[in-house]
Amino acid sequence: MVRPVIRSAIVAATVMLGSTAALAESRLALVIGQSSYRSIAPLPNPVNDAKAMAQMLGDAGFEVQSATDLSQSDLRARIAGFAANVSAKGPDTVALVFYAGHGLQIDGENYLVPVDIDPKREADIPLQAVRLNDILNTLTSVPSKSRIILLDACRNNPFPAISKTTGRGLAQVDVKFGTPGTLLSFSTSPGAEAEDGKDGNSPYTTALLKAGREPGLPIEDAFKRVRLSVNQATEGRQTPWESSSLVNDFRFFGTDAGAKPAVTKKTVDQWRKELQGKPVQDANNLIVSDGSVEAYEAFVGLYAEPPLGPQAKEWLDRHYKMVAWNNAVITNTAPSYRDFLAKYPDSDLTSTAQKLEERTRNKPVPDATATAPTNVALAGPGPTCPCGAPPAAAPASKKAEKATEPAKKRADKPSPPPRRGREIVEEEVIVRRAPPVYYEPVPRIYYGGGGYGGYGGGNYGGRGRY
Repeated sequence: MVRPVIRSAIVAATVMLGSTAALAESRLALVIGQSSYRSIAPLPNPVNDAKAMAQMLGDAGFEVQSATDLSQSDLRARIAGFAANVSAKGPDTVALVFYAGHGLQIDGENYLVPVDIDPKREADIPLQAVRLNDILNTLTSVPSKSRIILLDACRNNPFPAISKTTGRGLAQVDVKFGTPGTLLSFSTSPGAEAEDGKDGNSPYTTALLKAGREPGLPIEDAFKRVRLSVNQATEGRQTPWESSSLVNDFRFFGTDAGAKPAVTKKTVDQWRKELQGKPVQDANNLIVSDGSVEAYEAFVGLYAEPPLGPQAKEWLDRHYKMVAWNNAVITNTAPSYRDFLAKYPDSDLTSTAQKLEERTRNKPVPDATATAPTNVALAGPGPTCPCGAPPAAAPASKKAEKATEPAKKRADKPSPPPRRGREIVEEEVIVRRAPPVYYEPVPRIYYGGGGYGGYGGGNYGGRGRY
């Protein structure tokens, strides 16, 4: 009888700690569940996922705004309104967005799918969906303490007419460069598909609800548990992934510790020593929880037997493919797409790469060896005109002699009128520059970095964008 009472007291204290943390900072959450799609089969679980997440976030001290089955205009309006609310709360605000529903990639861009979408061709998606980059740009434009975006949106492509010309899952996004303080979590790794689930909630949301309620657990450790739980629940078919540039500690429940401690990234050799001699299942649990490329590399070299060896190799191969694809899209030139096609001639991204290679074929490639223009405003003293060298100054000794020599007057000529001082005219240097020319796709904000594994390992270094 005593133990249940003590357990209840601990739970109550945990909730109070969560509320105390919330009082120290503003916490706002936007929770969206998209189930009732009109032109395609409905998804049973997103509305349930959104409801359960809203409950947990409310218990954690968040002021929650919930919405379900949004059209494109409604989805855009909700994001804009949420950003305005974050701005009104002030810079000491944690802003969290949870989205459950369909998501897909077109030409290396990720899109969240509103319920009123009805595309007839691939080109309709950008017009009818909501681009993930636009959402991220909107949220990062508002001063806030931290931004947390949770996407349970990597389900299968539901549009048969375009499914053969788009890549699987979502494209890689990384938030390392640019505005710090952002965590972006996908329900599965880039280029893979997530499962909707059979028990009322998706595997990702189920794992997140459990790990998020652990008292005092930092969010990075929570996502390590989410990765392992989802991987085990789906028998290796799905492994969540996230990228983080958080600079402050965050816990759903419990008091935050302030600045986030530095994390040391292990090398492949260090992982090999740690895994050596362990049972294969224990070793697999370690690398899935960590989520880093180095951990997977070490595991693949030590454990080749099925089923865990081939699963890890598949994850690693897909990771390298998505890195190559991300680099090609960032560079966005015909040679970059040809390089990708040479490495992956028969991938699910082949059609898209061929299309983008043709589209950028006549795009001029910047000359990396070209001489940078001189900044005239920063030139040294003297004439600023860049067209010629300044004239040599007269010797100082000659000037001195001329200055001391007395002036001679001729009696047979009247003295000339006094000369007016030379009027000093400041030169204006006009440097004409050609207007900038942008080629499709439009310029993006790049948030580079590796971010290919979990927070504790693979999401540091490398390249990425959003």
